[in-house]
Amino acid sequence: MNVMGIIFANDGEIGELTNKRTTASVPFGGRYRQVDFHLANLTAAGVRHIGIISRHNYQSLMHHIGSGEEWGLELGEGGLEFLTPYSMSTTDNYRGKLETLYSAMDFLEFGPQDDYVIMTGSAIQSNMDMKKLLEAHVASGKDITVVTKAGIANGAKQLDLAVKLDAKGEIADMAVDYVAPEGYLASMDIFVLSKDWLIKQVKECVAHNLYHMDRDLVLGLWQKGQASVNVYQFTGVAMYNESVEEYFANSLALIDSEVYHNVFGGHHTIYTKVRDRVPSYYGEECEIDNCVVSDGCMLDGEVKNSVLFRQVTICAGAEVENCVIMNDSVVGEGAKLKNVILDKNVTVAPGAKLIGTKNNPIIIKRGESV
Repeated sequence: MNVMGIIFANDGEIGELTNKRTTASVPFGGRYRQVDFHLANLTAAGVRHIGIISRHNYQSLMHHIGSGEEWGLELGEGGLEFLTPYSMSTTDNYRGKLETLYSAMDFLEFGPQDDYVIMTGSAIQSNMDMKKLLEAHVASGKDITVVTKAGIANGAKQLDLAVKLDAKGEIADMAVDYVAPEGYLASMDIFVLSKDWLIKQVKECVAHNLYHMDRDLVLGLWQKGQASVNVYQFTGVAMYNESVEEYFANSLALIDSEVYHNVFGGHHTIYTKVRDRVPSYYGEECEIDNCVVSDGCMLDGEVKNSVLFRQVTICAGAEVENCVIMNDSVVGEGAKLKNVILDKNVTVAPGAKLIGTKNNPIIIKRGESV
C-alpha cells in the first residue's frame, strides 16, 4: 500500500508560544519541536510522501525541517513538500481544514499513486505505530478511521471531537467542540482515509460551503449515513498541548523517566534536527535535582523539577524550580524563578524574581530581557 501523509502545522494555538511560530515548531522536551513526533510516526511507518500545510509564521518550521534529511525524507515533489502559503478564502478568513486541503488539491491529485492518506494535527504528541493504525483502518472496511484516546474527557476540557462507544464497540454518540464527560474518547486529530474518497468528499464539502474537518466531514457525513467511521484507540502516552497550561504540565511530566521513555522511545526513535553541542557543564556548587538537561548548558545554580533546552546558562546563586527554559536563555546570579516558561534567547537579570503558578505559568517571550 502506498500512503501519503499530511501534517497541519497551524493546528491550534499555545498562547504567546505561537505568536510568531506555528504549533508544529513549538519547542518541546528539551531538544525537539512538536513536528518531530509526527514526522517520526509517519516515516517509521514507511511514509515518504508528506505534505506540511501551514497558514502563517512558517519560517521557523521550514528552517527546522530543512531538507528532511534527519527523518529520511527528501525535499521535493514526491517526497517532503511545504504547502505554504495556500490560497485563502475570498474573505481572507480561515474557515477550516477542508479549505486547506482544497487549496492543496494539486498535492493530493498529482503526486504518486497513493492509496491512503494519514492526516495529523501538530498539537498532540505521541509515539505511535502507524503501520498498525493503517492495518486496522484497512481491516475495518470503513471510510474514515479516527484515532482516539481514553482518559482525556473529564467534564472540563472542551474536545474538538468526542466519541462514545456502545457495549459492542460501535459509535453511540459523536460530538464536536464538546465538553465531554468521562466515558467519552477524545480524538487525537489523526485520521486515515482512502485518498480518492478524501478528494471526492473535500470537493463536495467545499462546493456546499462546508469547511470543517470534524464537524462537516466526520460528524456530518456520519450523521447523514454517508460515511462509516472506525475508532482506533491509542493506548500509549498522548500529550495534548492545546493550551499553555497543558503544554507546561506535559513538559514537566517528561521528568518522569517512564513517561519520557514512552514518548521518545516507545515504538521508535523520535528524530530532530542535528545541532551538536559540547556536553553540559555542572559547576562545583550547582544543585540539579529531577531535571531534563540538554547539551551545552552551563549550570552553576540550583535547578529543581525543570526542563532545560540546549545552551541554557544558570548563573551562581540562581534558583530555578518547575520551569521550562528554552535554548540560549540566561538566568542571572541570584535570580529566582518558579513556574516560568522562558522562550528562546531570554535574559533574566541578576536578582530578578519571577513567580507563577502551575495553572498560570509566567511566559517570557523570545529574545526579551527581564
